[in-house]
Amino acid sequence: MSLVEFWDYLVLGVVLGSIYAVIAIGYTLVYGVLQLINFAHSEVFMLGAYGGLIALTVVAPGESPSGLASAGFVVLGLVAGAAFGALTAYGLEKAAYRPLRRRGAPRLIFLITAIGASFFLYNLAGKLFGRDPLPMPAAYENKKVLSVFGADLNVTQLLLLASAVVMMVGLDLVVNRTKLGSGIRAVSQDAEVAGLMGVDIDKVVSRTFVIGGLLGGAAGFLYGTFTQVKFDMGFIPGITAFAAAVVGGIGNIRGAMLGGLMLGIVETLTVPIFGGEWRHVGAFVVLIAVLMFRPTGILGERVGRTA
Repeated sequence: MSLVEFWDYLVLGVVLGSIYAVIAIGYTLVYGVLQLINFAHSEVFMLGAYGGLIALTVVAPGESPSGLASAGFVVLGLVAGAAFGALTAYGLEKAAYRPLRRRGAPRLIFLITAIGASFFLYNLAGKLFGRDPLPMPAAYENKKVLSVFGADLNVTQLLLLASAVVMMVGLDLVVNRTKLGSGIRAVSQDAEVAGLMGVDIDKVVSRTFVIGGLLGGAAGFLYGTFTQVKFDMGFIPGITAFAAAVVGGIGNIRGAMLGGLMLGIVETLTVPIFGGEWRHVGAFVVLIAVLMFRPTGILGERVGRTA
């Protein structure tokens, strides 16, 4: 592998890792509040891609739009994807998880429910949208923008990277600088005491799901512009993003960001060294290695009581 090829793969790894990081945040947010692994989050991601696809199909951008029109189409796709993701996540919390919380169901029941909801949404999308991959309508002309150490960065890669960075920085500010963020952190640390102090736990939990859904849905649209939209497109990115959340420290938002970037880079660098068939294996080898030496993940976690 030449030096130029190395930088090509590294840039691609950072872009892909940024998407994994945004998806991983959805897992880690819910786990931090409920101590629940929401395996249906991969379908939130998938439905966000379909949301962006539907929006762009309706407005019909045409061939290679440019300028302000391109920016408008991208924003429309992001907003539609985020809206689909948020509505799906809110519906999951309201219909599936909240009744279990109020009945004091064991955690195993939450896990089984999450897997069941994932299969339901997966098959529902296949029924509604078909099982063939669909291309995302072109919202811009995907041309070269700049070079990084000889590696070309095109519009799609720059869009994915910039959008992911904005979402991650924005969420970090929300969690650490706002009243909602204080509520999320309080419930994460000790839900019972937070409730006694006047925190509305149901609202905090719902809003946490919505935030995770917004990010997951927007990531789905971005990923759809990078590949294609399909009913099962959430499985591999979802599992990898979950692994990224564990590597970084499940329950730790910055850990999810770090884990996503790490696994994205490892995946892409595995391809030229060992071959494309080993791509996903490399990421999970890193997961196993990290857990062997640091079971709580790189940045650890603060375990609170379930809400």
